[in-house]
Amino acid sequence: MEPEDFHLLSGVEQGMRFSEWVAREKIPEFSRLTPEEVEYRLDRCLDRDLLERKTIQYEGYQLKFEGYDALALHTFAERETIEGFGAPLGVGKESDVYEVQSYKPHALKYHREGYTNFREVMKERDYTSDREHVSWLYTARKAAEREYEALETLYPDVRVPRPIDQNRHAIIMEKIDGVELSRTRLEDEQVVPILNLVLSEMGTAYEEGFVHADMSEYNVFVNNEGITIFDWPQAVPTDHDNSQELLERDVNNIVGYFQRKYPQLVPKEIDSSAVTAALADGSFETVREFAADE
Repeated sequence: MEPEDFHLLSGVEQGMRFSEWVAREKIPEFSRLTPEEVEYRLDRCLDRDLLERKTIQYEGYQLKFEGYDALALHTFAERETIEGFGAPLGVGKESDVYEVQSYKPHALKYHREGYTNFREVMKERDYTSDREHVSWLYTARKAAEREYEALETLYPDVRVPRPIDQNRHAIIMEKIDGVELSRTRLEDEQVVPILNLVLSEMGTAYEEGFVHADMSEYNVFVNNEGITIFDWPQAVPTDHDNSQELLERDVNNIVGYFQRKYPQLVPKEIDSSAVTAALADGSFETVREFAADE
């Protein structure tokens, strides 16, 4: 791609702040390219599947995620944050993660919130609630900003990936080696210690000012050094009205998983409200203290 291609993509990005589809005649103003240059660059970017075109009452254009990806990747390259792009590490409904190369391998996470289920995301995520016109670019960018803010606040006191850089809807972070908790079969002697460690990290995160708000067995990596909790775009600050409720939901999710997978090792009756209170005030030591007498 050439510099003018990025000028065009950036111009469409600017236009999408005001309307879902950017009128063709507005693109020279937003991109600072001549109408002739815009026509040439539009064809190039459409051929590369970076833009989408739609005829409504006018001929309109919007970025596809591939175009937004290209803008963020271009910025990271200009900042010399990364030097190379590698294989996918994980592809999900709300994010794609790739290995990238710098002085050592890192992970690049593209947020995808809002592209395919934009209306549903707007209802669920509080960072879009005060905007009259909200594009999926804004939703994805705010998710990345929220996650990066949480990682910067929590690292290194909480076992989260080390944040390195953020632009638009993308984050560069430390690449974590390990296996998702959901795909791990722990040894009997590891079960309660790992559960205690996850809960303790949640408590430390609360002390540092954040509730994960989407904790599950799919957001924890396990390796020989312990655990890493990842995927923080929905994190809420502890002064949020619902922070205690969300913390208790996180406790229920993670304790419930261990109870289902290791029923002989994790007590069936655990007072999640008491666990939540102990995490919030920093007095949590072991989940067994909150098991009902059998």
